[in-house]
Amino acid sequence: MTSPPPAARVVELATELDAELREIRRAIHANPELARMEHETTALLLDRLRRAGLDPRPLQGTGLVCDIGDDPREQGRRRVALRGDLDALPVPETTGLPYASRRSGVSHACGHDLHATAVLGAGLVLARLAEEGQLPVGVRLIFQPAEEVQPGGARDVLEQGAMDGVGEIYAVHAAPKIDCGLVGSRIGPITAASDNVTVRVSAAGGHTSRPHLTGDVVYALGHVITQLPAVLGRRLDPRAGANLTWGAVHAGQAFNTIPTSGSVTGTLRCLDEQTWERAGALVEEVVGDLLAPFDVAVELVHVRGMPPVVNDERSVHVIEAATREVVAEDAVVLTEQSLGGEDFAWYLTHVPGAMVRLGTRIPGGPAYDIHRGDLLIDERAIGVGVRVLARTAQLAGLRPSSPHAPVA
Repeated sequence: MTSPPPAARVVELATELDAELREIRRAIHANPELARMEHETTALLLDRLRRAGLDPRPLQGTGLVCDIGDDPREQGRRRVALRGDLDALPVPETTGLPYASRRSGVSHACGHDLHATAVLGAGLVLARLAEEGQLPVGVRLIFQPAEEVQPGGARDVLEQGAMDGVGEIYAVHAAPKIDCGLVGSRIGPITAASDNVTVRVSAAGGHTSRPHLTGDVVYALGHVITQLPAVLGRRLDPRAGANLTWGAVHAGQAFNTIPTSGSVTGTLRCLDEQTWERAGALVEEVVGDLLAPFDVAVELVHVRGMPPVVNDERSVHVIEAATREVVAEDAVVLTEQSLGGEDFAWYLTHVPGAMVRLGTRIPGGPAYDIHRGDLLIDERAIGVGVRVLARTAQLAGLRPSSPHAPVA
């Protein structure tokens, strides 16, 4: 263990990039792209990293990785990864900003434009530090596609070997209920497991005056909508926070016709990984039992999403220390475990690491929520994210290699 390089240099280099990174984030924000379609975003990031003298490598389809600093095998140290996600959501933007989405029905309503820009900025800072001999670790930037779909683009990144040789990984996530300048942190689970559940039912259909002559698809769906979450609430440990919430239901077009098919789809979330493992089989059992009396054919589609993000204790200490050094001594706040899902969890099944919540609320201003078209962020959060991620990589490089992930 050696003394860390000065934190002041990280702050200085990050500050120099503030104006440029704000414009880059606005460019990404104005041109949002859905999962696995992030071609323009990937090209923008590739170009900026190459202009910094780096050698980024595109992933298959979209996304990229970029290594910075010496090969860690030469130092007996780990390589640390920083992850940013690229995709937007099929949500219309309603902010009215001059750089609002130019693509109808698509927007960066989850802050991935912020995440990607913060990782880019951290990479540019770390590249300068490497030139100055102030980077005691190899760093890999991972710009990941398709975080917003199940089971998540992180699986694609892992399958392409982008984590080979990485011993630790870090990320930030926009938190519009936390003031800009604060970082929400937590040891252990910080998100929930999240799956997609769809139930499709079908029957012969017929006239609403003769429901006894056919399976009543709409009535059967109503039973699933109300009773499946209720049964899960009694069959699963309530301490696990299991929650099934429906997001869409489709059946029929005419008021006097029983349709031939219909479907309901939603998300199943669990705070506890063991309960998540049990829940799938239980959903299948309960759906079959609930619909058995209604003379309908049933198809259950249960798409496994991702486990909870479980932050490693030592990694949390590193990113909290970095935050206190480059933001403020009182900048770290405890955050609660969320029922939201995040495919960053898949990286943490391979190596230790941590994700923290990056405050984006304008202090004193309204609290927005993610996945809404009116989301506004305090753009000063970009610089906060850059400083935190860059300093975290520096400090992580001073730790002995993890026994869970030896250097390749």
